[in-house]
Amino acid sequence: MKKTQFYILIAAAMCSTLGACSAKLDLYPSTGVSPDAITEKDLPALRLGMYNEVQNAPGAESYILFDLLGGDLHTASGNPIDLINSILSPLNSVIANNWNGYYKAIYQVNNMIAVGERFGSSQARNIALGEAHYFRAYIYYSLITRWGAVPILRQNTLEKVSRNPENEVWDFIEEDLNTAEGLLGTSTNYYYVSRDAATALKARVKLNQGKMGEAAELAESLIKNGKYKLDSFEKIFRKLANTEVIFAFENLSEESSNNISDLFYTYAHTNKGQGKYRVFPDMLNAFSTSDKRRAISIVNISGTDCINKYPSGQTGRDPVILSRIAEMYLISAEAQGRVNGLSRLNELRAVRGLSPVAFGSDTDYLDAIIKERRLEFLGENMRYNDLTRTDKAIQTLHLLPHQTVLPIPGRELQNNTNITPNEGY
Repeated sequence: MKKTQFYILIAAAMCSTLGACSAKLDLYPSTGVSPDAITEKDLPALRLGMYNEVQNAPGAESYILFDLLGGDLHTASGNPIDLINSILSPLNSVIANNWNGYYKAIYQVNNMIAVGERFGSSQARNIALGEAHYFRAYIYYSLITRWGAVPILRQNTLEKVSRNPENEVWDFIEEDLNTAEGLLGTSTNYYYVSRDAATALKARVKLNQGKMGEAAELAESLIKNGKYKLDSFEKIFRKLANTEVIFAFENLSEESSNNISDLFYTYAHTNKGQGKYRVFPDMLNAFSTSDKRRAISIVNISGTDCINKYPSGQTGRDPVILSRIAEMYLISAEAQGRVNGLSRLNELRAVRGLSPVAFGSDTDYLDAIIKERRLEFLGENMRYNDLTRTDKAIQTLHLLPHQTVLPIPGRELQNNTNITPNEGY
């Protein structure tokens, strides 16, 4: 990627923040802002550019890819396995857009880190730098849970890089999150990254690695700190004040192309939508009649069952939630195990209108946790990873063994011979 793109991103951010630019940007680098010329007063504009790039570059389907691959959605012309097989191709545009978008976002984040490290410690610099390390950890978490081993870029480079082993990628993610926690504090609202957001992501990262003791401790620290409390779905997914969200992208219509709702609602809905992905009947039947999540999770529109967590249709954009306290309850429940974690599972179930449960075996308990996560996080990008990380994907989704990771995009393999394909693709 050329440096001119960085100038453009900064200039665009300044236009959005200051409202001082004409309708068309001058794209020549001579009129851009050189990274060496940036001062601390430019950090708010650079931060805005980073938020926009991390949010938008991977595309709307990056936020629901694990739902598309998780067996609960289908297209009008097929069933879930047809959708899964169509996506899991090196030539699929969703795969390519995810890969390219995440690495494009890394480029912007690395520039933010390089700029921030030039300045001495200050509140503005520490917040911007902490957010950048959080975002890089989030991006690499998204990459490793899709493709496994991926190239680590600590700095931007034009070199043809190779894939780093998975253990090195996980270590890199944890390193960035530790740095973020050390730099961040509380935020003005949950649309900005906070120390708690870094802790929540770290709990997820630990769970994915099987570091159960650490995952439980981190999740419990957020449950017990008094800032968050389980809340109703009506508040969480209708942009009302709530005590549940830890961090979300605000996804404002004037600055985002991520219209997730348009992919779910059909044109028969009041707010319209293309209805590309529909809910498979098995998912609808998984909710009990007393489950308070059902109505906000799924809506029937003229005979078609649609995801209902993103209500704007084609009329606007909805927040994209990355972390909320319900996940911490379920991380704690899973990480502590059947004996010590059951109370957290039942606390969540009680708030959602469900009766308590008990289990005679650890296997049954884990199955119940995964089922609860399926109901809680429908449309929130969890399902496929929940099945792959617990070794349940092949049996549950009827996948081939190699389909537990995504294919490297074909064009990436063509352009960089140092990148090796994932086995089986």
